[in-house]
Amino acid sequence: MIRAGSDPLSIQYAARMLEQGKLVAFPTETVYGLGADAENVAAVAAIFAAKGRPSNHPVIVHLAVGADLSHWAQSIPVEADKLIAAFWPGPLTLILKRAAPIPDAVSGGQDSIGLRCPSHPVTLALLAAFKNGQGGIAGPSANRFGHVSPTLAQHVVDEFGEDEHSPLACVLDGGQSEVGIESTILDLSRVDSVGPVLLRPGHITAAQIEAVIDRAVALPDVAAPRASGTLEAHYAPQTPVALVPAAKLAEITQALAQSGRRFALMLRVSEVAKEAAAAALGLRRLPQDPDAYAHDLYASLRELDSLHSDIILIEQPSEDLRWQGINDRLRRAAFDSSGVLAALLPPSSSLRA
Repeated sequence: MIRAGSDPLSIQYAARMLEQGKLVAFPTETVYGLGADAENVAAVAAIFAAKGRPSNHPVIVHLAVGADLSHWAQSIPVEADKLIAAFWPGPLTLILKRAAPIPDAVSGGQDSIGLRCPSHPVTLALLAAFKNGQGGIAGPSANRFGHVSPTLAQHVVDEFGEDEHSPLACVLDGGQSEVGIESTILDLSRVDSVGPVLLRPGHITAAQIEAVIDRAVALPDVAAPRASGTLEAHYAPQTPVALVPAAKLAEITQALAQSGRRFALMLRVSEVAKEAAAAALGLRRLPQDPDAYAHDLYASLRELDSLHSDIILIEQPSEDLRWQGINDRLRRAAFDSSGVLAALLPPSSSLRA
């Protein structure tokens, strides 16, 4: 695997690799993507194999500015036109009815397809070079399935290696992702019958979407299409994760420290006891602004995960709607860790309840 820069020659090389059916990691404003030619069934299958991703879990197709959406979707509702004008290029994925000629490999066998135009300049250049701007790059996050998404090229290398055994032909290094969490996903494939449905919150909020289309955005129903990053357990480090209310942090960290447990801390506001903070294997204080917090989140999780503690304690963020995307990611990251914190606390601790 070649670790490339963001210069024109590197971008042209990456485009040629995609055209040959190879896998290429690329930066976006949200997270790094693991890309393949969206119309090459074998190349898309290679994404699923590299990630260990279930074949029925759809991927998002990235398009160039001004791409012909009718090539990818059966129809373009007026709501899509309005949202594209307002938010593309940017971190918004639209789910539309898939055009019949497009292989269903990218949609996990469904009749829908997820499309977005990213705003990162390196990826826009890559999309312009790939198939002369007429292709689509299928691109889930460039990590093993369910793991913490990468926001640096080094994170991609950490996941897949850079020797001859790597499944990637190259990784384009575009610096740290600006947004830091995955795109908002809005289902418009049933807009005439159900209306717009928010499948995954992100940097672009439901309120922003509603202001553009002048329609209420609903939560997913049982018939909603499957979408990237919406499984209950996702975005998880190897170390168990527990979300802790600020009011309980000091008491919990002290109890863990007194019991000799190895823990790491991710805080936003709280001041824990000095002795408890000193006992932590690692401590990261993230910004109080949700956009800045999202920017730092995955890199911080990866850093704390590398310490191999018994548990990572994360101060529960605000429930304000501006934090919806962040809370969504943290809830999924902690889903498989239910009960771990209680088991690490002393048997007599009232905090186990």
